Amino acid sequence: MTQSFDLLIRNATIIDGTGAPRFAGDIGVRGDRIARVGDLSGQHGTEEIDLAGAIAAPGFIDAHTHDDRFMLSSPDMTPKVSQGVTTVIGGNCGVSLAPMPRPIPNPVTPPLNLLDDEGQWFRFRTFRSYLDALRGAPAATNCAMLVGHSTLRVATMDDLTQPASPAEIEAMRELVVEAMGAGAIGVSSGLFYEPAIAAPTEEVIQICQPLKAFNGLYCTHMRDEANGVMDSLEESFRIGLEVGVPVVISHHKLSERANHGRSRETLALIEERMATQPIGLDCYPYTAGSTVLSEHRAVSASRVIVSWSKALPQYAGRDLDAIAATMGVSQAEAIERLSPAGAIYFKMDEDDVQRILRFPPTMIGSDGLPHDAAPHPRLWGTFPRVLGHYSRELGLFPLETAVHKMTGLTAETFGLRDRGVLKEGAYADLTLFDANTIDEVATYAAPIAPARGIDTVIVNGSIVWREGRSSGARPGRVLGRDRP
Repeated sequence: MTQSFDLLIRNATIIDGTGAPRFAGDIGVRGDRIARVGDLSGQHGTEEIDLAGAIAAPGFIDAHTHDDRFMLSSPDMTPKVSQGVTTVIGGNCGVSLAPMPRPIPNPVTPPLNLLDDEGQWFRFRTFRSYLDALRGAPAATNCAMLVGHSTLRVATMDDLTQPASPAEIEAMRELVVEAMGAGAIGVSSGLFYEPAIAAPTEEVIQICQPLKAFNGLYCTHMRDEANGVMDSLEESFRIGLEVGVPVVISHHKLSERANHGRSRETLALIEERMATQPIGLDCYPYTAGSTVLSEHRAVSASRVIVSWSKALPQYAGRDLDAIAATMGVSQAEAIERLSPAGAIYFKMDEDDVQRILRFPPTMIGSDGLPHDAAPHPRLWGTFPRVLGHYSRELGLFPLETAVHKMTGLTAETFGLRDRGVLKEGAYADLTLFDANTIDEVATYAAPIAPARGIDTVIVNGSIVWREGRSSGARPGRVLGRDRP
């Protein structure tokens, strides 16, 4: 019997996101779902794509983003769809755009200024109003959103240098309940950052207590990714156990030279604890991180690139050492003149990056900062770099494993039903690419550049990227966490 499809993808090499071996087949899409997978040579589609043996995979899920505002201000989501990403997890590192029930401080408290340094986008008094804005003006990608602990502190506390009072904890808990009821998937923390450094473990546990009733997650930029990394892992695991929810360790890394090689210790501990509680982790495939510019972060880095500066925007993209030399001042004085600003810090070791990437439970997350003038290349290049540089060129893992780390594994960890897998009945989030050419183009010197090798990107059955450009379609949806 002849069937018709809205979209028919012919002659694909299918990598289904489960880690299983690739196979040849056709894919029929009807509406927002994959209707058939197999030999569809006798069928036809309103629109057809002949892949001639190229790869069809589930759309990539970015496990760690800061796209909270970007989806509203730049809904084509070009840095993401151009590298095959169809779903983003936002609200990470304790920083979410909502809720903000009172006026945001001016200047915006770092690191909240990574989302908006002017403060105009922190206008959503409730998490529901924020998600309603995303639903009312969809982006090209889907999203699943976390509510940030640092944002909650800024929204409820007058003195961020102190632990929260019982009344402030209760106020934050109420905001968590509202956010989870509105559709948030969990709470994120950034205990590494100044707005949350003073928060004791017990504060985080109490604020996160509502999560269990909503089947939520706890995702954390840990308190210390350097000398105190093992203690920070223990703190993270304790929070998950006492709240009774899964933990996700964000952008797992070992920072500063004295800690290079310690991923052997951290991964052994993570693997041990995974046997007794649900734990996930993500990683970006670079030896440099990026966040706000500060002297205490710069002093331990082997190289620092300024990614943006509100005071002196002309220095974005230049090395801090060169800027200080041009100014004729010390590095510390240059930082003071540039601030508020952002920076890229070279602090990690390539062997650790590869070891963490290779660890079977590690998901892929970009941690890109879309509002930086000269962003870290991970914003545009993370997923093609894993597929091209690490899988094809270095042979760190097979392509099927690489795809699993950015699709099925991520969907399972975050509870995204019928996403991250290419099978009949799943949502038609698809990335079509050339396994022989896919790779990053973005570099530290020229960080804004679409990847090579991406043919077509499809979200909920609609083409959002094809032939090197955005289609203008914005079919993205706000996704919830599936309840068992």
